[in-house]
Amino acid sequence: MPDEIGIFGILILVALVMSLLSENFRTVDNLQILLLNGAVIAFLALGQTFVLLTGGIDLSTGSNVALTGMLAAVVMKAGVGWPIAALVAILAGIAVGLFNGAIIHYLKLPPFIVTFSTFGIAASIPQIMTGAKSVSVTDPMFAVIGRGALLGVPMPVVLVIVAACVLAFFLRRTATGVHIYAVGGNAETSRLAGIGIGRTTMLVYAVSGLCAAFGGLITTSRLMVGYPTAGSGNELFFSIAAAVVGGVSLFGGIGSVPGAFLGAVLIATVSNGMNVIGVDSFWQPLVIGVIILLGVSLDTYRRRLSLSDFSRLFSRSGPPGPTAREPLDSLAPGEGAVSIENKR
Repeated sequence: MPDEIGIFGILILVALVMSLLSENFRTVDNLQILLLNGAVIAFLALGQTFVLLTGGIDLSTGSNVALTGMLAAVVMKAGVGWPIAALVAILAGIAVGLFNGAIIHYLKLPPFIVTFSTFGIAASIPQIMTGAKSVSVTDPMFAVIGRGALLGVPMPVVLVIVAACVLAFFLRRTATGVHIYAVGGNAETSRLAGIGIGRTTMLVYAVSGLCAAFGGLITTSRLMVGYPTAGSGNELFFSIAAAVVGGVSLFGGIGSVPGAFLGAVLIATVSNGMNVIGVDSFWQPLVIGVIILLGVSLDTYRRRLSLSDFSRLFSRSGPPGPTAREPLDSLAPGEGAVSIENKR
């Protein structure tokens, strides 16, 4: 059975419990709010999945949301149409990701330090641009990204589902996707096998930046205002939690896009459910933190168990050829030659 079945079962269980605790949780309006709030988390979780698969981490996604959303608002305020403004925001998000990947690979710096530094840089740029003031969006067509719908399904949900399908296909059905898993499993072996470590590292951080840019566009489009502090809340925290709960290993090489997507829906469901049943907002980071701790603990235990099983299997099978009790040097003179001649 696929690994995602487990997280899907937990998601159904949590939804049933929340439905029993509050009737408002079962309403259509609340479902739309849950999906809309979960769309940004899901986008960030998808990008974070690519980075985590290589053994890295991206702490700059929240600030990237603010940077890209504010850029789109500023460009539209200058009189440029919303498609060009959205393209500028997407390119800016990719540029932040490429910057992270290049510094990490070529300067050999830890991903935590690099992306934490970029977090501060990307958070300051929107405030410097606007004097820490919000920028209103006047182009009504821009609202389609965050407020529109396709066949009754909110547009942010449509966008994140399409993105999840494309990224899942890319990981599972392309050679580059296999390289991403390989780098996360063993970077040195991948390098010796001819895989471009630098190219792969820059790619995964660029994907993370792209997903953060879509999160920034959705946030700005929903509010029709560009906030310089957007994305400074729990978005980064929740995106990492969604990926880890969805089965993506913090050690690299293990995980999937469907798992991360279901993890994002689970985190959004837990957060929305606690709001509906009246749990104070300051309890939510505690609950999500416990979820992350449990997810990492289970992942660590699973890795240790698999390594012990491999060692036990190897010790039972033994190395090929002469056994440790009967080395080749201990054979009688001519015995090896006789056996070879007999085989011939």
